[in-house]
Amino acid sequence: MEEKDLQKLSETEFIDQYKKTEKDKYEKPSIATDMAIFTVATKKVTDNRKKADKELQVLLIRRGGHPYKGDWALAGGFMGIDEDVETAVQRELKEETGVDGVYAEQLYTWSAVDRDPRMRIVSVSYLALVDQEKLPPLQAGDDAEDVRWFTVKDRVTESRDERVDGTVTRTEKIELKLVSGEVIVSGTIEKITVTEGANTRTAVTIIERNGIAFDHTEIILYSLERLRGKVNYTNIAFNLAGEEFTLPDLQQIYEVILDKELNKVQFRRHVENMVVDTGKEIKTGAYRPSKLYRYNAAWVYEQWK
Repeated sequence: MEEKDLQKLSETEFIDQYKKTEKDKYEKPSIATDMAIFTVATKKVTDNRKKADKELQVLLIRRGGHPYKGDWALAGGFMGIDEDVETAVQRELKEETGVDGVYAEQLYTWSAVDRDPRMRIVSVSYLALVDQEKLPPLQAGDDAEDVRWFTVKDRVTESRDERVDGTVTRTEKIELKLVSGEVIVSGTIEKITVTEGANTRTAVTIIERNGIAFDHTEIILYSLERLRGKVNYTNIAFNLAGEEFTLPDLQQIYEVILDKELNKVQFRRHVENMVVDTGKEIKTGAYRPSKLYRYNAAWVYEQWK
């Protein structure tokens, strides 16, 4: 039936005819979700005179089957035909972390033609943050050999700028290193950012991949960039802090996210309206008691005034 004839039908008739003659004309990609699930873990200490350090960790699953069998990948899965992406993400988060109501925000849609050797798969990635204290013991699913929290380290190993006729091209090589006990995996990307006036475009290529499946090196680094970009002007870090926390612990969370030390006075000035004193104290090790605070839920609304 020609297009002009199709448009003479009622909408119900049109949809019925379309399903019979047009629906299967085009090869369809599958839709998946990939989730960069982060937590902040506290290292164990045997000397109570020392304060326990914290570290940023990401959840990875060791693949039990092809492709990339034995490599480590982000949590995720395919979206069901009767699901929307948000429903699929919350289902996967519950399955992987055992926790309901996990903070998750959509990051980016990854659609490179060759990103998965099996078939055409478009993935919608999410950044998720989980409070360590709420996490049950990890348990690998049926299609995984292992599941672990990996400490995250990244660094720029090379950076150069070129300026030609008002166009600035920055080329960076960024290394990602993930460590869990004796298991170490890594990847390196080349990131080229071209700025012409107010217009900026970026291209990323994975140039080295050691044990990280698919394009997940790029997704993890992109997630880190988003997390760091938001931590200074939003309440996002409080999703990693628990219901009650000390200010030194909160500062450590900011520091492990930003990967740098912060000035104590400036930090407390930054968060003073974001926290509420609970009136309680906690004593840890040989240190004097510290005040316990909670997040000030009214802070968000105060920003709108």
